[in-house]
Amino acid sequence: MIDRRFGNTESKSGKKFAVVIDGDNNSIKYIDTVMDEIKKEGVITYNRIYGDWTSPKLDAWKKVMLEYAITPMQQYSYTTGKNATDSAMIIDAMDILYTGNVDGFCIVSSDSDFTRLAIRLKEAGMMVIGMGRHQTPAPFVKACDKFKYVDWLRESETSDKKKTAKNVADSIAKESVSKSQTNYLEEQKEKIRHAIDDMIEENSNDDGWILASTVGDLLQRQFPDFDSRIFGYKKTINFIKSLGYATDVAEDKTTYYIGDAKRKKSK
Repeated sequence: MIDRRFGNTESKSGKKFAVVIDGDNNSIKYIDTVMDEIKKEGVITYNRIYGDWTSPKLDAWKKVMLEYAITPMQQYSYTTGKNATDSAMIIDAMDILYTGNVDGFCIVSSDSDFTRLAIRLKEAGMMVIGMGRHQTPAPFVKACDKFKYVDWLRESETSDKKKTAKNVADSIAKESVSKSQTNYLEEQKEKIRHAIDDMIEENSNDDGWILASTVGDLLQRQFPDFDSRIFGYKKTINFIKSLGYATDVAEDKTTYYIGDAKRKKSK
């Protein structure tokens, strides 16, 4: 049996992260996705969830805190209508920042009140990853280095277990998504196409090719919420192919290049 608490075998980075979870503004059903995603980014050093633990609304969280070694941080709701949990998270995050023990933060919330916190942490040189539902306000999303829509990622993971890769793409693009997601995907595709066109124009070599890894990095910087999986593709290169771009692979069979398909056909 895999111990989910401390395993980090998928991480490509040695970065140390503080995970701060807004218990008032998150559903327990996304916790598996949250933990799996952050472990791909680095090592969890602080793992805390905030809320008023005297409230029965948070009872469901108590079942998973031990499984994931999440420390509950008590914050009483002194005044109705005031979100004391947000304030506690912000203060605690700044305290953690000043310890110098972490390289980044993962803020798990769909609340725009954390926008300024994300900006402040980035000013201090921290990497900031946000995780929340797709309704998360754009200012908070854009304030993060990366933002992951946990509801859509969970949906794609569930679909992936039941269907082939092609069917997952069809499902996400057509039948199993909400109207808001479909609209978002189409709008994002257009923005991404324009961005890739500019990248090829500005960064390609004399033959018109650009490293796929460079495109991936630039897309992440320009679109913090970019993730090929919510479009139905596990790999970014396959998503880019679906947009109609030409691709080529080096002799090592692992290095991919991207070019303008129309330009390639004309040669």
